[in-house]
Amino acid sequence: MRIPDHSQEELLYAVSIETLIPSDHPLRAIRQRCDQALDRMQPLFATMYSHTGRPAIAPERLLRALLLQVLYGYRSERRLMQEMQYNFALRWFVGLTMSEQPWDVTVFTKNRERLLKHDLAQEWLQAVVLEAHAGNLVDEDHFSVDGTLLQAWASEKSYQPKDDPPAPGQGSGRNGRLQRRDLYGSKTDADARLYRKSRREPYRLSYLGHLVTENAHGLIVASAATHASATGERDAAETMLQKVKHLWGNARRRITVGADKAYHQQDFVEALEQLRMEPHIGAYRTRTDLIGEAVRRTRRYRTSMARRKWIERCFAWIKGPAGLRQTRFRGLARVGWNFTFAAGAYNLLRITRLLKQPA
Repeated sequence: MRIPDHSQEELLYAVSIETLIPSDHPLRAIRQRCDQALDRMQPLFATMYSHTGRPAIAPERLLRALLLQVLYGYRSERRLMQEMQYNFALRWFVGLTMSEQPWDVTVFTKNRERLLKHDLAQEWLQAVVLEAHAGNLVDEDHFSVDGTLLQAWASEKSYQPKDDPPAPGQGSGRNGRLQRRDLYGSKTDADARLYRKSRREPYRLSYLGHLVTENAHGLIVASAATHASATGERDAAETMLQKVKHLWGNARRRITVGADKAYHQQDFVEALEQLRMEPHIGAYRTRTDLIGEAVRRTRRYRTSMARRKWIERCFAWIKGPAGLRQTRFRGLARVGWNFTFAAGAYNLLRITRLLKQPA
């Protein structure tokens, strides 16, 4: 018998959002690992909020929503709120019930400002790294370092002469010499600088993103963003490697660091020696070899150089699916926050997959 195509609206219907999410949905495993990392951040959350005043959005929900934005590559918070309106899997991941409405975009961004004011992205990355360490996924002795170019959210047309340039002899160059960055700047993003990584590429307003990965599974253990400059990669690498060494308590142990030819400079090699780190760096044929043939013949050097390329997978995911090829923020602090948070999201996704694999 044919049934007429009409229905009556139900006045009351009770259902748990938990029952709508399949047991094998990928977000379930990610949510479990995410909550474990957030538990490590509870002491920091306690210091971020007052005991009085208007109730704010829970920081755990804010971070889960931002994590969804990175995982799905949503370019705006407005798009994220629209997806959460009808996608029950996203609602469940964030922690919303069937009766709770997603936040207004303005409310969400205003609450997000509190996360940006604190060094929460670095704490998030460290919490995820500690989760990986608890699962025996981190190599504490062998690392790789590299940097990549992040296109700024500004047009080259905004790069114009500054209204108040420094006086002669007070520039940022050697002996106070005036550099181009002292005389020109972007009207849209004052922290962005014209830069290119090779002669075959055009100059673009950019930042530099830096990562340190361990060589067991290619997980990110340190992240940073800096102004685009010729020495930015080496300076950031030295700072990040100091944090990595103290994080694992290896202040007295000698570890290896793999890097490409751009790091084959005297100051960087000497800095690694002072940190009791063995540099595994590619060499230019026309320059003096600072590493030595004895080190290059070792098996650990060949292994380090082979696994150094794994760091490119991290950059590919962050700039591709995570959508950071061109940053959505302006200003070095915000760009660095977003880049580091995306690095933690990459780790979380990678850890979930690694721990699912059979032993």
